[in-house]
Amino acid sequence: MTLYRQLLIFMLSLFFVLYIGTWYAKLQSTRNFLINQLASHAQDTATSLGLSISPHIAADDMVTVETMISAVFDRGYYRIIKLQDIEKNLRYEQTLQIKIQGVPSWFIRMIPLEAPGADAMVMSGWNQAGTIYVESHTGYAYKTLWDTTMKTAICFLVAGITVMILGSIGIAILLRPLRRVEQQAEALCRKKYQIQDPLPKTRELRQVVSTMNKMTLKVKSMFEEQAAIAEKFRKNAYSDPLTGLGNRRYIEGQVTARVDRKGVILKGAFLLVQIHNLQQLNQDKGFQAGDKLVTRAAEILCDATTRTVTNSAIARLTGGDFVIFLPDVAMEDAEHVAKTVTRDFSRLADEQLGVDENIGHIGGVAYDHPCSFNQLVAEADAVLRSAQQQGANGWEIHFLSKTSDEVPQGEQEWKTTFSSILASKKLYLVGQSVVTADSTRRPLQEEIFSRIPLPGSEKIISAGVFMPIAERLDLVSSFDRIVLEKVLQISTDKYDFKELAVNMSPASLQDASFIQWILQKLKKGHAQLPKLIFEFAEFTAVQHLEELRQFSSEVKRLGHDIALDHFGQSFTNFGYLKSLQPAYVKIDRAYTNELENEQSDSYFFIGSLCSVAHSLDILVIAEGVEKEKQFQMLSGLNLDGVQGYFIAKPKQILT
Repeated sequence: MTLYRQLLIFMLSLFFVLYIGTWYAKLQSTRNFLINQLASHAQDTATSLGLSISPHIAADDMVTVETMISAVFDRGYYRIIKLQDIEKNLRYEQTLQIKIQGVPSWFIRMIPLEAPGADAMVMSGWNQAGTIYVESHTGYAYKTLWDTTMKTAICFLVAGITVMILGSIGIAILLRPLRRVEQQAEALCRKKYQIQDPLPKTRELRQVVSTMNKMTLKVKSMFEEQAAIAEKFRKNAYSDPLTGLGNRRYIEGQVTARVDRKGVILKGAFLLVQIHNLQQLNQDKGFQAGDKLVTRAAEILCDATTRTVTNSAIARLTGGDFVIFLPDVAMEDAEHVAKTVTRDFSRLADEQLGVDENIGHIGGVAYDHPCSFNQLVAEADAVLRSAQQQGANGWEIHFLSKTSDEVPQGEQEWKTTFSSILASKKLYLVGQSVVTADSTRRPLQEEIFSRIPLPGSEKIISAGVFMPIAERLDLVSSFDRIVLEKVLQISTDKYDFKELAVNMSPASLQDASFIQWILQKLKKGHAQLPKLIFEFAEFTAVQHLEELRQFSSEVKRLGHDIALDHFGQSFTNFGYLKSLQPAYVKIDRAYTNELENEQSDSYFFIGSLCSVAHSLDILVIAEGVEKEKQFQMLSGLNLDGVQGYFIAKPKQILT
């Protein structure tokens, strides 16, 4: 029972006790008053009647005596009037049976009223001739007592209702700070930090609220401190302190995780950017001028890349050497990035940085098969030397090897391929199991991936290859719709899936018709539909946070949820996790690949991330677990789940 109800019941109980006591005291006082009134009334009547009939008794005129007694008795206020002579012989008597109208019998039984009788002498001259006895009728007394009791009860009832209404309002107002404390505690459980201001005026409540505010600030400080430590650790280990971009270790992990893989179709580009004469600028103008040039160059690389592609990684290797890694892009996109960067380089001379027009060059390679990071660096460096021969701010991109004819290369070829796939809806779904990170390996969920066949070929292309291209062609929501149509057909009766993770592009969130469609489908979903978790790649999700928050609130209301994939790929502050509250985050495979021992930076980063995420009730899953050693190390990091070829290979679910 709530404190509000307890206080209200206690207050009403006190009022009821007060009412009973007051009512009883009022009842007894009224009863005693009426008994006294009856006695006084009987005595007055007896005395008056005795004096009135005495002359007629002396004259022995009994007719007149009886008439006078009857006249008094007929008024109805008496139960007995009788006349006795000196010998106690009854000479005349009038009696009336007691009948009380309008008073409940239980009330009469509960409160007995005995009217006292009164007598007076009747004289004959100077001698006593007899006595007259009068006893009042209690009917009127009962009626008066009942009416008084009812009026008192009504007054107390009205007062009780008024007290209950006003008391409930008053208690609610007084307890409002406690209600806010409850909301504050609930918000704290959801890792939201609310502070009550102003403080209540009641001393006890003020102390409670003040203490709760201090605890909330303390917990918030602990989380921010924990998150800051994890972020600082990640930046120290994987980012360049001057530009905020990734360092060599970061870019090597990203490339290895996405390019050095066998048995899959790959596509992308690796660009090596070199700023000229940086050492000379440091000597002539000072290190501050050199740092300013490097910082501006980093800004140009980021701006040019994000305007063209949504999934990229940029890093500073050393000095004036940068890398732009563009996974899953076509040659045309890589060339567009290179053109944009070198064009913006040409404008740097106008910013009075103390440099000439020849800022730097770009050499890159496009790949379509598995390769190593060192191989990409070596090939790109060779192309860079060739680009430097072209003049100021030149660029050049070569193919790492002859491109396979089975995979579309040009944008028009992809449009034709996509039109055929969308028209036929021939798209395959494969699933890969996610299990607990402990030794039991209990199933947690099944992640769904999409594949498309190339028309006229037996080649199957993964979503990692075709989805970035579909996104650039504004077709991503069409593919997401087909995938979800197939996913919505999955039933727990046929498959042992309680939870399905479905990859979805943040770009689809900008398609209002698509969002309306999926929400309607979820509302009408069949009873055996598993819980759906919509996964968004962190790198692009942070660019659409507002749309993602709105979508998250809608799907959570329908019993589903969202999650972040490839977590750690960007260097975004962890603070957004508090407001987004995803069901889980999947650690990018670049960190999993780096796991070598418990002293590795990747090991400490994953452990710190688990602490931060768990403090927000967010699960942590590691993806890309390919070796038993990785699984064993991850098992000791308090992870919630693992995923990878070591656990289970993808298997086809629907076509």
